[in-house]
This record gives sequence, C-alpha cells and structure tokens, in this order.
Amino acid sequence: MDNRPIGVFDSGLGGLTAVKELEKILPEESIVYFGDTGRVPYGSKSRETVRRYAAQDMAFLIRHDVKAVLAACGTVSSTSADIGKKLPVPYFDVIGPSAKAAAGKTRNKKIGVIGTSATIRSDAYRKALLAIDYKLEVYSQPCPLFVPLVENAFISPQEEVTRLIAQRYLGPMREAGVDTLILGCTHYPIISAIIGGVMGRGVSLIDSGREAALALARRLEEEDLLCSGEGPRQAAFYVTDELENFTGVAELFLGHSVEGRTERIRIENT
Repeated sequence: MDNRPIGVFDSGLGGLTAVKELEKILPEESIVYFGDTGRVPYGSKSRETVRRYAAQDMAFLIRHDVKAVLAACGTVSSTSADIGKKLPVPYFDVIGPSAKAAAGKTRNKKIGVIGTSATIRSDAYRKALLAIDYKLEVYSQPCPLFVPLVENAFISPQEEVTRLIAQRYLGPMREAGVDTLILGCTHYPIISAIIGGVMGRGVSLIDSGREAALALARRLEEEDLLCSGEGPRQAAFYVTDELENFTGVAELFLGHSVEGRTERIRIENT
C-alpha cells in the first residue's frame, strides 16, 4: 500500500477531465493537480519550449512526493515521454492507452485523431496506432482553437461558435468515414457533445484522459501501490494564473468545489 497522492498535470484546465475519471475509478486516492494556466496553450509552442515546461511541471509534482505522475496533456505526451520515463515514480501519458482503446474499438479500421498543432505535428498517435495494427488507416487533424474555447467556457452543446469551428475541423474526418475518433487533447472531452454531434452517432469517441486514468489505476493495483483507504481523501490544485479564472470552471468540470484547495504559484521559482 502507498498513501502518497497521485500527481496529474496539464497546460491548463483540460487535465481536470482525467482527474474527474480518477475520482470515479479510485475514489479513495488523494490527488495533486498542477495546471499551467499562465502559459496555456502548449500546443502552439515549439517542441523545445514544451519540453522545458514539461520538465518543470514534472519536477513540481515530484517535490510534492507523489507516487505516480500522469501527463494529462496530449502535447506533453507526444513530445516529452522520455523525460517522464526518467522520473523516480511510474509515469503515464495519454497516447498509448488511447491508441490501444481506439484500435480495439474500430470496426472499419479507419481512426481519426484530433489534437493540438504540436501533437498532430509529432505524429505520435499515428505511430502508436500503426505499431498495434499496421493495417489501420489514420486520419489526423489539428484543432488549435478548441483549447482556448474550452478555457474560456465556450462549452455548451448549444454554443454556435464552437459548433461551427468543429464542423470546419471535423469535415475531412466525416468524409473519410472514420468510425472511431481519438480526442487527443484532454480539453476536448469537455466539448464531446458538440464533437459527437458533428461526427454522428456511428462514431465512437475515445476520451484520452479516461483511458490514461484507467491505465494508471491498473498499474497501481498490479504493483500494490493503492492507498490503504484508512485516511481521508485529499485533493490539492495548483495553477500559475488567477485563481478565480480556474476555480469556477474547475467546479463545472469536476462537479464539486475546489474552494480553499487551490493555490497560485510561480512555476519558474519552484
């Protein structure tokens, strides 16, 4: 047994989708979440910058004595896995679990991947999918406007602006006939109703945050790293921008208050 918390990080709010899944799957575990809200989005930045930010984010969580680190960020997952694998605790990202789930779900072997510009440019999802099944047809599309739309709460299923942008981005996927779509950024499940509406009922959506959370839970159980359940579950949230901008939307995503458990930090000084 290991009563230390699980560490989760993302460029902003999107990683809260993974936190929400962890709270469902492992309700007795404590969580430390770091959202780099002051430097979001990562997806439009250079690979070198993303890797530098990722190293800082991981080091911050390690200093909080976490027992595992989940990179709930498609951009970090696609550019910085080698950094994560050098950590002194188990490291997880969203790419491998999502690719495995999508390959197992598709019926016609046509899989779509949407993500930030950096994630799609890395080609990480396509490589992971073809390593599972070289006969898969993979169609990739960057969706750079989705993250700022989510971060600014344009998330209602009735939100016309977000729906129109989704139609523009996802049109090629529909024309290609994909039957499975990987939401390759943890912000995207927050607008899954819009994405699903555009893609149609016959298309399965793969939530990268949920798949990563499931993989982490399996690993902790296999290695006997789950908490004893004897103490109260705790959650702490750290951000790099205004607290007010985070807490309101975080409560909407998680379904519970984060008041009194959120702290603003300067990541460069930690």
